[in-house]
Amino acid sequence: MKIQLLKYSLLLLLFMFFGCNQTAKHEKQEKLIATNQIRHAKGFELHNYNGYSVLKVNTPWPNSKDSFTYILKEKYGVIPDSLLQYTSISVPIQTIVVTSTTHIPPLELLEVEKTLVGFPTTDYISSKKTRALIKEGKIREVGKNENLNTEVLLDLSPDLLVGFGISNVNPTLDNIQKSGLPLFYNGDWTEQTPLGRAEWIKFFGAIYGLQPKANLIFNQIEIEYGRALKLAKKVKNKPTVLCGSLYQNQWYVPQGDSWASLFLKEAQSNYLWKDTKGIGSLSLSFEKVFEKGKTAELWIAPGDFQSLREMADSNPHYNQFDSFRNKKVYSYATNRGETGGIIYFEWAASRPDWVLKDLIKIIHPELLPNYTPYFFQQLH
Repeated sequence: MKIQLLKYSLLLLLFMFFGCNQTAKHEKQEKLIATNQIRHAKGFELHNYNGYSVLKVNTPWPNSKDSFTYILKEKYGVIPDSLLQYTSISVPIQTIVVTSTTHIPPLELLEVEKTLVGFPTTDYISSKKTRALIKEGKIREVGKNENLNTEVLLDLSPDLLVGFGISNVNPTLDNIQKSGLPLFYNGDWTEQTPLGRAEWIKFFGAIYGLQPKANLIFNQIEIEYGRALKLAKKVKNKPTVLCGSLYQNQWYVPQGDSWASLFLKEAQSNYLWKDTKGIGSLSLSFEKVFEKGKTAELWIAPGDFQSLREMADSNPHYNQFDSFRNKKVYSYATNRGETGGIIYFEWAASRPDWVLKDLIKIIHPELLPNYTPYFFQQLH
């Protein structure tokens, strides 16, 4: 009897030891699997576990103290009790409503644009593939961003609505959440680096169960961006650059820490307001801009103007700038969709490699002699 008890005790100890080791090994594996998959973007995190992923949006709007955690449940996946408090959806989703034109390119790049069933003010969309779906009646109008049509959304009953907010006051989106429709906030526009914005394709890759494809697309963009950076660093001269134009008697230029300013820096230009602090726009008088920018060699992104004549008609003082007189003015506003939407506003965030190459072509044309700009065109 004593021998049997001893054997039983030894077996129990071995079982406990083995069980503890297995648990520790499992926890270690889970920890490794759960590493954040995002490298450049600061506004969201993506952690993969066995059977589900955790998507955390840290910056849904500028200076946000709020964050949102979403659970993406795979088929047969089991969500731990500790995560049941968060909004959960089953992936891959089959239908979606998005609310920003910057959400269109990721859908097209992932080849899931046919899952889009609704959008606010569809005339803003410029991409040809998605416009074709609108023409076919496969994408419905769902109102305006500040006043989404809840009845239409409930009728569409999408698997997910992707929204964005400029602050924590979002009554329309709050009402939609109360109606029971799953809502995810997307804060791609708050990113301050080109690759940070582009990496939000992984947000969409996760909800479609297409993470490997999203990773592959982003990695290629990252490689192309890096090649363009390396190419630009070969130059020694940095032409002076003026930006912006007058709007209601104020001239707005990108601040030194902004997304636009970083592009100009990485294209190896001498942007005249590169040393200012801030991530938004700087408001200046015409006199201040003229004093500093009269002799600038290049004028890039002068608002939504599509010709030099249009600029001069708007304000005859523009022709006092050397860059205007020398016809060295370059705009993103000439490349538009069939309903008037500006392609740059839709695609630039997803393809920073195209933006950087465009700027290098303008600032250092000798580096890319055979390249045709995608966004920017010289005004005539």
